[in-house]
Amino acid sequence: MQIFVFDLLPYSEHLDSLVDGHALPYPLGKKYFKSEVAVRTYAEHLEAWELLDRLGYDGVGFNEHHTSPYGLMNSPNLMAAAASQRTKKLKLLIYGNLLPLHQPLRLAEELAMIDCLSNGRLIAGIARGIPREYAVHNVPMPESRARFEEAYEIITRAWTEDVFSFQGKFHSYKDISLWPRPVQQPRPPIWTPITGSKESIEFAAKHNIPITPGESTANVRGMQQDIIRYYAKCLAQHGHRITPGHLSIAQSAYVADTKAQAVKEAGPYLLYFNRTLFSHGNITETALQRQTGYVSNASHDYVRPENLPQAARLRENFRNMTMDDVEKRAEGMPWGTPDEVVERIIEAADSAGAETVHVRMNTGAMPHEMFMNQIKVFAEKVLPRLQAHKVTKVRAAEEETA
Repeated sequence: MQIFVFDLLPYSEHLDSLVDGHALPYPLGKKYFKSEVAVRTYAEHLEAWELLDRLGYDGVGFNEHHTSPYGLMNSPNLMAAAASQRTKKLKLLIYGNLLPLHQPLRLAEELAMIDCLSNGRLIAGIARGIPREYAVHNVPMPESRARFEEAYEIITRAWTEDVFSFQGKFHSYKDISLWPRPVQQPRPPIWTPITGSKESIEFAAKHNIPITPGESTANVRGMQQDIIRYYAKCLAQHGHRITPGHLSIAQSAYVADTKAQAVKEAGPYLLYFNRTLFSHGNITETALQRQTGYVSNASHDYVRPENLPQAARLRENFRNMTMDDVEKRAEGMPWGTPDEVVERIIEAADSAGAETVHVRMNTGAMPHEMFMNQIKVFAEKVLPRLQAHKVTKVRAAEEETA
């Protein structure tokens, strides 16, 4: 298996004291921002990524979010460019650029630069983003999917064609020959995360794009299985057969002497992430997203009835979380002894049929020393065993075609 560390790069000072009722104020004004905290946050995470590279992790993942302490990667491309100069082997997964919000030719150029700066280590993740980002950039949410698909075509054509022209609904270009071009030919790998939308699954399958399907915690895995089944079915309709290389999963991991110690040490940070950061200024509820035109009425038609509650993504499920909830969730998570962490991650990867695991070690802005220690302990006691494991089949797809 490949092991990436997915880093949200949260603002490193906790802001619980600002919570009014159940949420941080939005927008969170200038008086709450401390430049010295941001400077320290960036420096610490770059140091962590250097350590990942030295200790043999396969990759690091970046994401894009705006106007929130949830994450300080407004531009994941800037962070990947910086990381390219501080690392030598680590793959750089931008997961992902929010295609509907930006000028796609500019993204194609920047990503080509990163692939050159890193000598071909880029994985170009693409995503639509969350509703908050559309309000920030004043992009109509009903246009999201059409903008996404148009941008994808522009970027991939810019990378692969000698000279291209394009006349679209949102963007037009004439006689473009990209300079620089990516090192990886015909283009860098493209991955996309899937939270559950039927149309996103169909688009990924049509273009044979690997996905990260939903949540992987043992007690909420039903939705993930539905996504994989439907994705496999759609791939087959386009002449592709699903393989473990098509799938990656996310896992929150914490190595400790016991499960109880892991909950005591990492639990408060998971709680802070869910209660304070996750839904800051954002509409997480699928029903409300339908009202805005962000997702369609048919977006979850493929989901089995028993898994529809997972698809609802109610904000209160995050904001009302307690330490008791964390303890219960941790029972199915790779938190605890090295043996348990290895066992849980392998079980999750085998269950999904995923070749790659995105490990989240710093959910909720834990102290830098704690993050660095987890990187070291995981590398020593867990990483080699995971990298030696081979996922050979996608069970959910076999069930679909049986």
